[in-house]
Amino acid sequence: MKKSIFILVSCLMLFGVKTFSQQALWGGSDIVSPEVHADNTVTFRVLAPDAKDVRLTGDWVPSGDWTPATVELKKDEKGLWTYTTEVMSSDLYSYSFFIDGLRSNDANNVFLNRDVSTISNIFIVGNGVGDLYKVNKVPHGSVTRRWYDSPGNDMTRRITIYTPPGYETSKDKYPVLYLLHGMGGDEEAWMALGRASQILDNLIAQGKAKPMIVVMTNGNVVQEAAPGESSLGFYKPISRLPHTMDGKMEETFPDVIKFVENNYRVQADKSGRAIAGLSMGGFHSLHISHYYPNTFDYIGLFSPAIDPIGDANSPVYDDAEDAIRTQMQNGYKLYWIGIGKTDFLYKDVERYRGQLDGLGMKYIYHESEGGHTWSNWRNYLTDFVPQLFK
Repeated sequence: MKKSIFILVSCLMLFGVKTFSQQALWGGSDIVSPEVHADNTVTFRVLAPDAKDVRLTGDWVPSGDWTPATVELKKDEKGLWTYTTEVMSSDLYSYSFFIDGLRSNDANNVFLNRDVSTISNIFIVGNGVGDLYKVNKVPHGSVTRRWYDSPGNDMTRRITIYTPPGYETSKDKYPVLYLLHGMGGDEEAWMALGRASQILDNLIAQGKAKPMIVVMTNGNVVQEAAPGESSLGFYKPISRLPHTMDGKMEETFPDVIKFVENNYRVQADKSGRAIAGLSMGGFHSLHISHYYPNTFDYIGLFSPAIDPIGDANSPVYDDAEDAIRTQMQNGYKLYWIGIGKTDFLYKDVERYRGQLDGLGMKYIYHESEGGHTWSNWRNYLTDFVPQLFK
């Protein structure tokens, strides 16, 4: 009997060792970080007994220009470092630690986002707009990654598509929002950083937005897909890629529309199409809507870049004022511009608004606090979507 028990225990130990090498069933820590309290303060914790200095940086911590600011954690007798914030406004936040000067993610938080080549932990503070970014108990849409043929770019490319709750069982045709990312982003950006599917699910459930299809493209026309999702395999993402703002994206955008309208039940006319984007995606949305001036009834520019980079030589950017006049003559239902007061593109947007005013073009302008941030762009999407397809 004793021998049998010994053999059984030995087998279990061997099985456990083998399994541990394949799947992380054990280990981890009981430390909770971050801990979001009922009063919307947040506590961060790091166990680092040998560290001399532990600091925290986050997108809510005031910073100078492009340099991240930090706050200092306090160490207890067991080597646990702790910091508790003041009351935070409702939002989705990202953060990282610096342990003796070395940037580190929070080992106790498995939730991360990639922004270009930077990986940061994330958390949500609720009791406000942050609740729109949560997965709530409402009907959910579907998110698929599709591959479409792009003859204009001579390749097959990846795209992310959100279909609203009930699409699969319905026979209805739906309007489409084409939602574009900023420089360094890709077809994953609005899903991961922008929480687009959660925002749409929640706004539709609240009756604040019409059910719609959302098409999230990859605006880097030299890429098949997001880093790690193409035939190039795993490589370090970079921000500035060729042909991002030289007209190629705008010229080949009909490839996207053709794929969507051939494969989905959509309202394939101007009144059923919207286009919006942030930063570089705002630039693309601006110029696509001008270059194809009878294609979209709804246009959204979120912290948009305005001018082509360098010596861009494309018909897309020719006769800009004539293109705006044509767009005005063809008619549209919404031209929406949002920018933060401290955004580095603020002056460019101000100049562009002056141009629109001089031509008599009507638009809605939303000026927010803050700068060139995902916090603003999620808010802009939340404001923009309920105004579509009315």
